[in-house]
Amino acid sequence: MSEKIALITGANKGIGFETARQLARTGVHVIIGSRDRAKGVAAALKLQAEGLEVEALAIDVTHLGSIGEAAREVERKHGRLDILINNAGVMLEDYAKKPTEQTLEAWRKTFDANVFGVVAVTQVFLPLLKKSAAGRIVNLSSILGSNTLHSDPASPIYNFKVPAYNASKSALNAWTVHLAYELKDSKIKVNAAHPGHVKTDMGGAQAPMEIVDGAKTSVQLALLGPDGPNGAFIHLGETLPW
Repeated sequence: MSEKIALITGANKGIGFETARQLARTGVHVIIGSRDRAKGVAAALKLQAEGLEVEALAIDVTHLGSIGEAAREVERKHGRLDILINNAGVMLEDYAKKPTEQTLEAWRKTFDANVFGVVAVTQVFLPLLKKSAAGRIVNLSSILGSNTLHSDPASPIYNFKVPAYNASKSALNAWTVHLAYELKDSKIKVNAAHPGHVKTDMGGAQAPMEIVDGAKTSVQLALLGPDGPNGAFIHLGETLPW
C-alpha cells in the first residue's frame, strides 16, 4: 500500500498529461486514461522515457461499457485506486453566438462528457477508491462554473458567457458538494479544481498561464493530507466562490 495508484481521465495531452507527469514525479503510479488507446500509449511512452512510472488505459467517459472495462482492468492489475482525477472534458460551443443561439446538440454533448461522464466514472470506480487508505477525488472544474462571479459585473468572467460549458461546470461543482457530503465520514476527500486559464487547445495560445502551472491545483488536491479540505472549490490553494 506504500505506492499510490492514480487514474487521470483525458490525460494524453494538455493539463491532464502534465498532471500525470507531476504526480509521477512524486512517486505515484499514474494511469493515463484516454479515449484513444493509441494516444494514451504514446503519452505513457513519453513519460516512461523520462523515467516515470505510468501506464495507459483506454477509457471513454461517455460510454458506460468502456468505463466498466477500464475499472475491471485497474482492479485486476492494482486491486484498488487511491486517486481519481476527473480531467476529461469538452467545450463545443461557438463563441460568436449568443447563449440562446447555441445548439441543443452542443448542450447535450457537453453535459454528457463534463457531467454525466464524471458521475459515471466516479460511481464505477468508487468501490476501488474505498479500498484506499486515503482516497482522493479531484473534479476538474473551471472558474467559469461560478454563478457568483458570472452574476457580478465587476468579475473578470462576467462577459464570457459560453452557457453549456459554464453550466456543466456549475453542475460539476454541485456534484462535488453532494459527493463530498456522502463521503464526509470516510477517508475519501472530494474537491473541485480550477486549473486557471491555461495555454491548451481549449484555453488558447493567448492564455496567461503555462500548462505546468495549470496542473498544480490538481496535484495539490490529489495529495491532500488528512487535514485538507473536503467539498471545496480551489485554485492554487485559494477557495473560489460557488
